[in-house]
Amino acid sequence: MTIIESTAPSAPAETSSLTETRRRELDAVIAELQQGEKAWARTSLAERAALLGRVHAAVADAAEEWAAVAGTIKGIDPHATAMGEEWISGPYPVLAGAGTLAHSLAALARRESPLARTPFGTAPGNRTTVKILPQDAHEWTLLNGFSAEVWMPPGVAASTVRSRAGLGSRRPSLTQGVGLVLGAGNITSIAPLDVLYQLIADNRVVLLKLNPVMADMEGPYRRALAPLIELGVLRIVQGGGDVGGYLAHHAGIAHVHITGSAATHDVVVYGPGDEGRRRKAARTPLLDKPITSELGGVAPVIVVPGRWTTRDLTYQAEHIATMRLHNGGYNCIAGQVVIVSEDWPQKEAFLAELSRAIDRAPARRPWYPGSDQRLAAAKAAYPSATTLGPDGGRLLVRATAAPDVIENTECFAPVLGVVEVPGSGQAFLDGAVAHANEKLVGTLGANILIAPRDRKALGEGFREAVAALRYGTIAVNAWTGVGFLTATAPWGAFPGHTLDDIQSGRGVVHNALLIEDPERTVVTGPFRPFPRSVAHGEMTLFPKPPWFVTARSAAATGRRLTEYATSPGWMRMPAVFAAAFRA
Repeated sequence: MTIIESTAPSAPAETSSLTETRRRELDAVIAELQQGEKAWARTSLAERAALLGRVHAAVADAAEEWAAVAGTIKGIDPHATAMGEEWISGPYPVLAGAGTLAHSLAALARRESPLARTPFGTAPGNRTTVKILPQDAHEWTLLNGFSAEVWMPPGVAASTVRSRAGLGSRRPSLTQGVGLVLGAGNITSIAPLDVLYQLIADNRVVLLKLNPVMADMEGPYRRALAPLIELGVLRIVQGGGDVGGYLAHHAGIAHVHITGSAATHDVVVYGPGDEGRRRKAARTPLLDKPITSELGGVAPVIVVPGRWTTRDLTYQAEHIATMRLHNGGYNCIAGQVVIVSEDWPQKEAFLAELSRAIDRAPARRPWYPGSDQRLAAAKAAYPSATTLGPDGGRLLVRATAAPDVIENTECFAPVLGVVEVPGSGQAFLDGAVAHANEKLVGTLGANILIAPRDRKALGEGFREAVAALRYGTIAVNAWTGVGFLTATAPWGAFPGHTLDDIQSGRGVVHNALLIEDPERTVVTGPFRPFPRSVAHGEMTLFPKPPWFVTARSAAATGRRLTEYATSPGWMRMPAVFAAAFRA
């Protein structure tokens, strides 16, 4: 997720604009957290689980204000369907995350692994898999047709995964100092979820510096996270790049976590301008402490050719339009490059449906700073691109002849590219995987759309292709956003990036089962919504997903899902279904 230049944290030499009074204020906040760390070290696992229960209740109480303020920041009419996004990507995943983390801590307090009752399996390359969705009958019913598993690196045994689950919470008295979270500027659940991960997985108290774009969220955040603030293990501050830079390089900060762009990451680690670039080339970072990061990238959507019905073409075109246009296009996991087969007989029909889906999606104000400039840059790079949307603010690029720009620049705007590779079946899928791995910048998330019978025809070759795809989350007939919303799913780049070639970052967040060193998350969804799914032999009852930009009941469904996450139970499900089936 891109953070605009003016909010990027500065190197120490660039923070001189801070007054002495402001420096003393920030120093005092860090000192408070250092005292809070002592309290955190004395807090037992059972007490931490109870604390998360209080956070869960506080988030529920703040949810209405949370969604309303987020909608105001983004210029959404309070009665618009797009308000569903602010419920589903705001308080809802934080409620789910807090609840699941509390269960994991309760298990550890009983001297039991958080994975004690979790099924394990295998994947190609001598990999162990952990089934993380559904976790129970409630999830099986609510998300019928969706599943997810974590794939571990090759050679890690299931017994090792189970025994090591818990991360920093396995030794709660051994706290890890004060962590700085440089909050995201686009999705309102990111910063609170990062705070919870620092506290529970890394056993570290937290200083959250809000992105200036999200300045107005301080009130809802303070209400929602009040139990952590009262205990002294969380502080929230405002400020721009000068504040972020001062804190990142402060001697009292033990660790930095950033959600932003690779360019912003490099400013923090190496410093700005030519001097920063020289330091990066020489591999001599300014930052003298660990940093983890979630930095976005260019997400592929691999469309495996098959014989699709007209309704399949329309539905999957809306699916891809959602991947690009959700949140106005300002997502780190927004699908950006659609990879299709140049030999697919239905290619042009599909691309025509895709153009219509992008064109007809509800209008959204370009609310994220710098969007117009990034859109203009894409138009300049591709002057023959098709301009779409009710306000003409969307771009569809057929970039087969000159794909470099669209494949190497995270647009962070409503820009979607299409590239073509040859072949069909396994040959196409393998070629598309290689193209994504080798040509596209970033490794955060990848999407694959494939009809069930075509997947069945590929057999184990399909799983082999997924194993070859080097991304932190892979969604099959789903959007990787489902992985982001799943509390039990680790979220982050594919492992192995270095500071000088950071790509989509290092480390993971969310991961509420506290799995140590996961390799990737694989999410699977239905190819068709109910009732067409059943008519075509897919046993799923899930309707059009409420996160689709074309879902007419998204706002009501988002609110009902949040109410369900407040107090999960069978009695709350009918209200969710009643809203969802009106999509």
